[in-house]
Amino acid sequence: MLTNKEKQLISEIGKGNTRAFSDLVDSYKDLVFTLSIRMLGNREEAEEVSQDVFIKVYKSLPSFKGDSKLSTWMYRIAYNTCLDRIKKIKKKRMHTELEMVDQISYADLDTAFQKMVRTERSALIGKCLSRLSDEDAGVLTLFYLEEKNLQEMEKVTNLPINTLKVRLFRARKRLASIMEKSVNKELL
Repeated sequence: MLTNKEKQLISEIGKGNTRAFSDLVDSYKDLVFTLSIRMLGNREEAEEVSQDVFIKVYKSLPSFKGDSKLSTWMYRIAYNTCLDRIKKIKKKRMHTELEMVDQISYADLDTAFQKMVRTERSALIGKCLSRLSDEDAGVLTLFYLEEKNLQEMEKVTNLPINTLKVRLFRARKRLASIMEKSVNKELL
């Protein structure tokens, strides 16, 4: 599963080559940070989790067997680290703040309104996701926001595909119910 370049990189890191580890971080920092920011919804938390992920990767690299792609293995570490952080801090995640728009010209009003609607919709979805269990929110995030297929999700979560299908089905139903109540509440 590993490319020769990845094997060489892991070997060099094992020998204490800090430049090799720096190359590894550069190669995967965007993947880790993107997942973290989407799951946590907070830039500072995502930055801290990203650092934690690379510390875990460094410590766990000697025991990495190479039976999956390096990116999948790192994604799994990032996913689990995000779930741990969510459980630990019990914060609402997926929250997008509304930006204040000063002195909007009439020509920009439609654009600003559309942006506001998208932001509010995103905030509503984030608010509804935060009312789901960590596992439900994580599965929905992987499938819809990260656009992972079931095989990729199986590798990340260590759950069989049939279990993931059931979780996705149930998580969608729960999210739909929560969103329906939230929308009705806001309309009233």
